[in-house]
Amino acid sequence: MADQYAHDEGRYEPPAMPVLRWEEPPDGPVLVLLDQTRLPAEEAELVCTDVPALVEAIRTLAVRGAPLLGIAGAYGVALAAIRGYDVEEAAALLEGSRPTAVNLGYGVRLAADAYRAAAGRGAEQAALAALTAARELHRRDAVASSRMAGHGLALLDELLPGGGHRILTHCNTGALVSGGEGTAFAVALSAHRAGRLRRLWVDETRPLLQGARLTAYEAARNGLPHTLLTDNAAGSLFAAGEVDAVLIGADRIAADGSVANKVGSYPLAVLAKYHHVPFIVVAPTTTIDPGTPDGASIEVEQRPGREVTEVAAPRPRAMSAAGQTAGGIPVAPLGTQAYNPAFDVTPPELVTAIVTEEGALSPVTGDGIAALCARSRQVTIS
Repeated sequence: MADQYAHDEGRYEPPAMPVLRWEEPPDGPVLVLLDQTRLPAEEAELVCTDVPALVEAIRTLAVRGAPLLGIAGAYGVALAAIRGYDVEEAAALLEGSRPTAVNLGYGVRLAADAYRAAAGRGAEQAALAALTAARELHRRDAVASSRMAGHGLALLDELLPGGGHRILTHCNTGALVSGGEGTAFAVALSAHRAGRLRRLWVDETRPLLQGARLTAYEAARNGLPHTLLTDNAAGSLFAAGEVDAVLIGADRIAADGSVANKVGSYPLAVLAKYHHVPFIVVAPTTTIDPGTPDGASIEVEQRPGREVTEVAAPRPRAMSAAGQTAGGIPVAPLGTQAYNPAFDVTPPELVTAIVTEEGALSPVTGDGIAALCARSRQVTIS
């Protein structure tokens, strides 16, 4: 079945613009983001000169993805410190901007703790300590991405000997969410480079289409053989035997191994279980939250109903400048209420394995999660 979609993917280069970078122009430091709301129509940058601008970028999903949110949050604290704003207030604003992705709070606290620890040496040294912490988190996430890709590919080869992997993915988990090449997408990319990826099935991922807009964009940029499908077409793929494994990322992993990820992930886990297909979560250890005991304790972000009742298409900057409104095209009658959770939670018994930079955990249990966290702390300390 998949072969009917095969075509010459061509060779593409990754986007010229980095997804996030720190710059220090003469008028003060800024955090420069690749504006993901404009993709794939346009690669445009968003310059944040202060924390409120960064908070707005986070809330509107101009910058998104659990690992990258942590990095952005850390740089946000450094930005506030160097520009002389109240660091505690900035940290609170950043940490509260999106509730489900645990990495955001992790990055904010990491930089804020570094700032506080150096406060006795003066404001300049404290601000430099926050920036150093952000840069180190950025570096470590890139290393973690590479290690996850290696562990994930090894697991795929163990579960599916012979190559020719047909992988289904949901939402976006590539370089757009990471300091490196991503989480789940990085595993698929490694399989492609090794000549073992037959097809990447890309869920469009309603309601914001991160799969259609962003994962397909990254797949095309890297020359992966890929096919886009509506979320509700996934069942027919499983029934036809066209899916060898499901790879997704995570925004929070609870102490019992429950996984919060973009809404639509849980139904894929149920389908995978029924069809005896591995369901693999790829995420750095910074996404594990030992303070959240189970899936029921995960706060699930509720987003505006208009994201469901309207369809928004990315508009190039020139159109926006010409006075085009940012609103979407209504697809439901005026006044229709919408249920729009940003995430759902998959229980550990539906997860075949969790892949982190420290290796793969299978079966997924609370004890295994605790051991993984302990091993990660030892590596970080050393």
